[in-house]
Amino acid sequence: MTTTPASPGTPVGGSWEELVTVALLGTERRSLQGQRPGQQAPVALLDAAAVETVRRRAGVRPARAAARPEPAAPDGRTPLPPAAARRLSTLLADRPGTGGGGRRGAAPDLVELLPQWLALANARGFAAPPQALPALLDAARGRTDLRPAALAFAGPRALWLAGLNPEWRFALRSSPGGATTPPEKAEDVQRLWQEGLFAERVALLGAVRAKDPAAGRALLVATWATERAEDRLMFLDSLRSGLCAEDEAFLEGALADRSRNVRATAAELLSALPGSALAARMADRAASCVALDHTRETPAITVEAPHECDAAMERDGVVPKPPARRGERSWWLGQLVEAAPLRTWVARLGGRSPEEVVALPVADGWQGELHAAWCRAAVRQRDPAWSRALLGPPSAPEAGGPGAVSLAERAKLLATLSPGERADWVAGFIGTHGLSEAFQLLGVCAVPWAGSLGRAVVDALDIARDAGSFPWSFSGVMGLAERCLDPAEAARLEGLTSVPDESEHAAPGSGDYWAEAFQRLVTTLRLRATMSAELTAP
Repeated sequence: MTTTPASPGTPVGGSWEELVTVALLGTERRSLQGQRPGQQAPVALLDAAAVETVRRRAGVRPARAAARPEPAAPDGRTPLPPAAARRLSTLLADRPGTGGGGRRGAAPDLVELLPQWLALANARGFAAPPQALPALLDAARGRTDLRPAALAFAGPRALWLAGLNPEWRFALRSSPGGATTPPEKAEDVQRLWQEGLFAERVALLGAVRAKDPAAGRALLVATWATERAEDRLMFLDSLRSGLCAEDEAFLEGALADRSRNVRATAAELLSALPGSALAARMADRAASCVALDHTRETPAITVEAPHECDAAMERDGVVPKPPARRGERSWWLGQLVEAAPLRTWVARLGGRSPEEVVALPVADGWQGELHAAWCRAAVRQRDPAWSRALLGPPSAPEAGGPGAVSLAERAKLLATLSPGERADWVAGFIGTHGLSEAFQLLGVCAVPWAGSLGRAVVDALDIARDAGSFPWSFSGVMGLAERCLDPAEAARLEGLTSVPDESEHAAPGSGDYWAEAFQRLVTTLRLRATMSAELTAP
């Protein structure tokens, strides 16, 4: 085998990715870069992998000698307690996909507990141990869902490391100028806004906007005319944070933008401001299409959908061309109603409350279209009274309220309610309809689940277990329960960890599976309680 001597500063075997490629293809099919003459290829590969592993764990890429970097900024947060530091190492050492097949056994899923551990550590103000930073950055690199919490926990030292290792550059792009807050000096903010990379500018705008909405808007106004259309769209989206009446003038100007997507986003933001001029225009248009017919024995809503989409409607964000298999007039009507302030209907329909409006019959088959648009409006305007009316009672037939057209829509409506009301509604839904339809709704409930919701989930699982149901049908809910149940529920679940007697209608082996699943649930809840106790400063 012909070998190429390694140049000074070049690791034998090249990068970690190259070593993995050689290992997968085999040393007989792929030569190893920089292998020493006379050394056996498999031995050289293992030696190179061992050296590269040490380099990766050190957190710095090998390179030619250069000036020593400046020290990392100090992290003044409380050091992590030793027991919690050991727990973090265990959680980071676990990797997705290491389980054997579909059956998980009774051991907790550590991969799914890492986000919760990070949230607790951040809430309690702990700093990450320096030796854990490389593994923490690797975990955040592989899982975008972990990045916000992982980078907040990692602090300034991780950003210092990210400047030295290209594999971790995502950490620099995740926050403005490599910081979780905007620069303190106004000139530094302006310099970063004018000269930074696009990702840095997006992050900077979001950070400034969260701290001072007017200052964020001023940044955007200063360069708006020179930005690319796709960049304007991303920047405009940052106005969702702290959206206020003072943003209206800028957004009205964006309605004349060259980009259709920018115009649509500006119109959506304006319609979320019930006092805006656009909201008033949409209210006038929508009200002209919907009226109350008193000539019937029972008052009913009548609908006359628009006959055209004129230029003024298009400027205000109405999309003229409907999706496939959707009528033009119903498409235009839905957009008008969705963008109109919900208070429009209380005045238009005889001063009725949201519950009374939603209960009114709708003539000529327009009820589904009208109620679906009201659902979208309630979500956009974050209106709990209308959300409550459209959801209806959780015991409603077919698991749907008067306006909820799908589980996804109900989940969005629930998100506008307070955490306690949300939990009680979903608990009532599960009590009436069981768990099969509830998975999407459970995802919007606050963690840990309130007592009423936790009891409803456990009772429904117990009922499914006693009925001999297919246990794997509830694996998703069981996984949620492991992460979301209050750890205090562990003692109450002890009685469910034994193998139940299987009825003649039960799925074969279901008793063993259910016992194993409940054992894992109890073990996980106790582990979460231990994790919480470890994350307590001495």
